[in-house]
Amino acid sequence: MASTDTLKTDDGTVDGPAKVRSRNDGAAVHLSDRDKQLLDLMQGSFPIHPRPYAAVAAALGATEDEVLADVRRLLKDRIIRQVTPIYDTRAFGYGSMLVAAKVDPEHPWRAAKIINAHPGVSHNYLRNHEFNMWFTLAVEESSRLGLQGTLDRLQELTGAESIRQLPTLKLFKIRMDLKMSGTTQELAKMATVEAPVELAKQPYDEWDREVVRATQGDLPVEPTPYREAAATLGVTEEALVEHLAGMQERGLLRRVAAILFHRRAGFSANGMGVWNVPSERIGDIGPRMAAYRGISHCYERPTYEDWPYSVFTMAHGRSKEECDSILDAIAVETGITERATLYSSTEFKKIRLLYFTDDFRNWEREHAGV
Repeated sequence: MASTDTLKTDDGTVDGPAKVRSRNDGAAVHLSDRDKQLLDLMQGSFPIHPRPYAAVAAALGATEDEVLADVRRLLKDRIIRQVTPIYDTRAFGYGSMLVAAKVDPEHPWRAAKIINAHPGVSHNYLRNHEFNMWFTLAVEESSRLGLQGTLDRLQELTGAESIRQLPTLKLFKIRMDLKMSGTTQELAKMATVEAPVELAKQPYDEWDREVVRATQGDLPVEPTPYREAAATLGVTEEALVEHLAGMQERGLLRRVAAILFHRRAGFSANGMGVWNVPSERIGDIGPRMAAYRGISHCYERPTYEDWPYSVFTMAHGRSKEECDSILDAIAVETGITERATLYSSTEFKKIRLLYFTDDFRNWEREHAGV
């Protein structure tokens, strides 16, 4: 790109013109073996329990105080982005989709600023493709604009030449769980093949909404992280934890986990591998692609005349070469060889959505007068 605009990266530093992040270490911070073990536990095995850090400490062979000190240090050093409940957008009836936009390549930050202002945009990346801005968008079930109306307004505000809608048709995997101690060979291996994930809205009530409002966002890093939320709700910590566990069983809550700053944790590259899978084979191929340890997300999405790629896989690696190895292994195992790989050069936004707030209605009122 010829742009000289400066862009803020995911670790808060200022980057120059967009480029594929393929350095082996990038902005990575040195992590001890124990740090890596702790991060694996915090991402994938953080229990819904009144004293979750005590359980993590037992699994790590450390004390609760040691684990709390380590997590606080990793937060301070911007290795851990946040520890938070991860609620399911679709289960609460929100409309959502991935969007690919073709914006001015000389000044992408201008469009990014407008797109990022929408409270339903949780991720927004610049990628090496003609469609250069890729973001996720969610709207409330009660939205007066809806997804289509919101996209129309965003296209008008940004001046995007074209916007392509890529909603999820089938979800094979969604689990952002970076394997800190895994080798390239381990990341490029299949694990258990699982059935597609349920996408439909699930039943919930006003109490569920109150629990979400009280617990979403950063979870306090203390021995009893649910104490403040329980007090706000007027229940015991045990009752709140029991309800959260029930919400997980009902599909409203995916898990509670640490979310990392990828680059500073050593994962300097993420490659979105998109595959031309024959429609009659998607049901078989999708779960197999999702089973690879180095794949965090796997979806079936619609195709277009100039976009034949029906299955999307997100690979995370410590280098571009590691991402390529994961995707190459998938190609060998499945026999699907027609693919494109889109690498992100800039992270414009990455947050957890906040549900059941006034922010969505306020955005529609301000930007669309509804």
